[in-house]
Amino acid sequence: MRLDQFLVSQLPDTSRARMQNLIGQEKVLVNGKPAKSSSRLVGNETIEILGDVVRPPLRAIAEEIPLDIVYEDDDLAVVNKPAGMMVHAGAGATDDERNRGTLVNALLHHLGALSSVGGELRPGIVHRLDKETSGLIVVAKNDAAHRKLAAEFSGRRVKKTYIALVHGWPMKDRGTISSPISRDAIRRIRMTTRRSGGREAITHYHVERRIESQFGKFALLKVTIETGRTHQIRVHLASIGHAVVGDALYGAPREILSKAGPALSLARNFLHAAQIEFDHPRTGERLSFSVPIPKQLEEFLISIAPVSR
Repeated sequence: MRLDQFLVSQLPDTSRARMQNLIGQEKVLVNGKPAKSSSRLVGNETIEILGDVVRPPLRAIAEEIPLDIVYEDDDLAVVNKPAGMMVHAGAGATDDERNRGTLVNALLHHLGALSSVGGELRPGIVHRLDKETSGLIVVAKNDAAHRKLAAEFSGRRVKKTYIALVHGWPMKDRGTISSPISRDAIRRIRMTTRRSGGREAITHYHVERRIESQFGKFALLKVTIETGRTHQIRVHLASIGHAVVGDALYGAPREILSKAGPALSLARNFLHAAQIEFDHPRTGERLSFSVPIPKQLEEFLISIAPVSR
């Protein structure tokens, strides 16, 4: 087995990319000597890991990117994030790779000062949305607001409502999925409900509309979550056999075949954070904001020529 593959199999919480970085920085020794990621193990080797990956410091920079700011005051802003935009750069990003075009870059240009609680790479970010998920996200402009908002999220006092289109028809019009979520041991970019020891995750769904069309059966769902785990809605719905349309990572087809006519595809997930409710961190006033699904998703619904039931 390759050295990097072996180490990831023994350390399931460490990604292969991170392990390769460790090996590249000569922080992994095989029988006392630095080795390559592709080195083949034959058995009885002694492997030592000397430390963690050393990365150069990275901070987000302001970029002039259009933003749909739904609400703003001295403490916070509520933004309608488009699909395709990352919330912030990853910890392993470089200035030339992923530290461009993120929500944080745009926020720094439009809002200026943001809270520092999340660090220089994630200023102002209290919670996140997946890259291909659109909708409402709350941003903190100062540290006091950030801490109070974070406490609301951890205390489950924030109400978030999503709209999702899934393949197939759920058996019941209402349901709750309560399955712990952890990272997939094989495909590290995925999450799963099939491993033990995951973090608690609770998702509620309500069927708003059942659709039968030449492209098959779909259900338009209203989804609320009590917890905010990575990919929670996507992995939970896929776990009950109803993948979000467009979400190839969790089993949705890249192309939706028609009984007659051309196939359809959606270049994003049909998942939209449509509403959010929370207490203002300074005044305590209950705030509620909502935005409709984007035009791209509206047009997709029309294109499947639905017959409602």
